Amino acid sequence: MPGPLDGVRILDLTTVVMGPYATQILADFGADVIKVEAPEGDVMRHVWPFRNPGMGHSFLNANRNKRSLALDLKRPEARAALLALAKNADVLVYNIRPQAMARLELSYEALREANARIIYVGCFGYSQRGPYAAKAAYDDLIQGAAGIPWLFQKQGAEMPRYAPVLVADRSVGQQVASAVSAALYHREKTGKGQRVDVPMFEHLLQVVLGEHLAGLTFEPQVGEPGYARLLVKDRRPYRTKDGYVCALIYNDKQWKAFLGLIGKSETLADPRFATPEARSRNFDGAYALVAGEMEKRTTAEWLAALEAADIPVQRMNGLAEIVADPHLAAIGYFREVEHPSEGRIRSMAVPSEWSESEPEYRRHAPRLGEHTRELLAQAGLTQEAIEAMLAGGAAKAAD
Repeated sequence: MPGPLDGVRILDLTTVVMGPYATQILADFGADVIKVEAPEGDVMRHVWPFRNPGMGHSFLNANRNKRSLALDLKRPEARAALLALAKNADVLVYNIRPQAMARLELSYEALREANARIIYVGCFGYSQRGPYAAKAAYDDLIQGAAGIPWLFQKQGAEMPRYAPVLVADRSVGQQVASAVSAALYHREKTGKGQRVDVPMFEHLLQVVLGEHLAGLTFEPQVGEPGYARLLVKDRRPYRTKDGYVCALIYNDKQWKAFLGLIGKSETLADPRFATPEARSRNFDGAYALVAGEMEKRTTAEWLAALEAADIPVQRMNGLAEIVADPHLAAIGYFREVEHPSEGRIRSMAVPSEWSESEPEYRRHAPRLGEHTRELLAQAGLTQEAIEAMLAGGAAKAAD
């Protein structure tokens, strides 16, 4: 059964992680995504580990269900080929700075002239309405600008540090996919294409400040900025006798059950722990109390006791343990697929489940230029013109 975006064609001029992850979401949903790469390919093709050069692990995990077209867009014949493809495209997504797109003569105005219905989506560092408009941006820089390293230090880390996941790239990628879907719906109602900008900095601030604006939510200020519960040093996996366990004792019912488990029910009479508001003013003490108790039993003992008491708890997984997780095995989250050049690879499922129009793995992550000839022919170029572009370096095809 076709996916929910079957029939939508997307020109994907993105590289690295944020943009490719966004367009992979759309490709998983059934869109025909044409990944337009420079002749040297997306930089993530070259990140170790890989079995074959140009097919790095991160590239494989952000570019399934796409076709690869390799063009040197600095060449006029390559630009003309892209505009020919744009005439029958629904969406163009890019993640270089808009100034660079203008220098390539691929601004919104140029694409709109080729196709008035096109949705032109830019995902880059900062809003184009402010003084940071031309600044380059990567995940680390945007994490720093949005305060994440500061929050780690505020929580007690010896030094500021970045989150060890690409939280800006991945969260903004999801926002890009959401924006594309909404813009397509708007066009269905109105017939109008449009330009959409999704800046990283401003989006990540939504993730960070939803909680951490805190006292600065109010004018005049009420309390300090920063959500106290998230910043206490004991908000972490709790050490047990033989490992770690993740637990969240949150509401009155859960606190009553936990204090009963440890034989300290009288603690609820303590004004510091008696109510949700009191605990929210004393997160340091509340979390320290739990941390001290957790060290007295094994991980298995705590998992059994907390689950029996209906207190939210989870084992702390390492990466290898995630791959072996029995829940994920039961739902088929990881699937081994045969890649034509890379052999057996592990692919992750689409993380949503549909009663109709189920998204699926349709295409392997492509080799660089794997579909160049096919796509240029679809754009209307003759075989002679295609071979001339390949011979002259304006395009590249896979070996």
